[in-house]
Amino acid sequence: MNGVLPDSEIRDLIHQGAISAQTEIIPEQIQPASLDLRLGHKAYRLRASFLAGRGQRIEDRLNDFQMHEMDLGGGAVLERGCVYLVPLNERLSLPPGLTAVANAKSSTGRLDLLTRLVTDDGTEFDRLPDGYSGPLYAEICPRSFSVLVRPGMRLNQLRLRRGQAVLSDQELRDLNAREPLVEGEALIDHGLGFSVDLRPARGDLVGYRARPHSGVIDLDRIAQYPAADFWDELHTTEGRLILDPGAFYILVSRESVAIPADCAAEMAPYLAMVGEFRVHYAGFFDPGFGIGSSGAGSRGVLEVRCHEAPFVLEHGQVVGRLVYERMAARPDRLYGAGIKSNYQGQGLKLAKQFV
Repeated sequence: MNGVLPDSEIRDLIHQGAISAQTEIIPEQIQPASLDLRLGHKAYRLRASFLAGRGQRIEDRLNDFQMHEMDLGGGAVLERGCVYLVPLNERLSLPPGLTAVANAKSSTGRLDLLTRLVTDDGTEFDRLPDGYSGPLYAEICPRSFSVLVRPGMRLNQLRLRRGQAVLSDQELRDLNAREPLVEGEALIDHGLGFSVDLRPARGDLVGYRARPHSGVIDLDRIAQYPAADFWDELHTTEGRLILDPGAFYILVSRESVAIPADCAAEMAPYLAMVGEFRVHYAGFFDPGFGIGSSGAGSRGVLEVRCHEAPFVLEHGQVVGRLVYERMAARPDRLYGAGIKSNYQGQGLKLAKQFV
């Protein structure tokens, strides 16, 4: 059946050797609708981001852009504002008919850690063509904070598809009629639209802005860093926020959303022309997200960067959309506490490293 491959089919691909790795793939990597990818043992500091290009291999082009090689074995700091390329543990040999797309994991995006998948023969980031066979690499560019990384860390994830999986707007309306996807009226236009919440039900905390010149974050240290050392709280009672050029913000959607068990979703921009800002995402939403969390769904966390000019963001302004896709089969496990999901039932929330 066409659709996003569930955990059971990902396991089958691993057993068949279509997904392989230098070290054995562990069960914790397999999510309901995606596979976590692990960093290898070395990194290359680059002078510029690049794509391999049609008919070319990443390995052959490294000499054009490599500055120096780093050993990650004992832990290594990836410095803010620099670009790195890390060979991943996993490689693919996909059968015909399967394509793949990659995205940063939730905590990666909330740290403003730009992480994109690059491949041999690649002409775009995070997209793998039908039947791709070859190695995988992560391009990593810390934007707000320097980070300490080690081999085996999982910063991005891979979603595999067979055939056309995206639900049309009419299919999305029908699904919403059967299983409400959002509280209140659903704005459906090339996906499910969502807006920013700048009038919280309690208090006046509406978001966070990354502080410049903060310390290094060890990605393995969970709930260890005081948020105030890395983030400024943003408070307003006016229902609007002025975004500063170049600054990075964590905000939250006004809507609580749900992803039914037979669907997956991906965040996407609403319109490129809505303003001088970009909402960029760790964009995969797994089956079961927002289900069972008091029946009210879960908010979407927005990772926002302003561009060249200050911009006023208003409460309720539509800033993005969720593109829903059908699953090829229902996954064995759904997103939630049973698989140690960090953000079920979330509201405004920073990455898991902060307290």
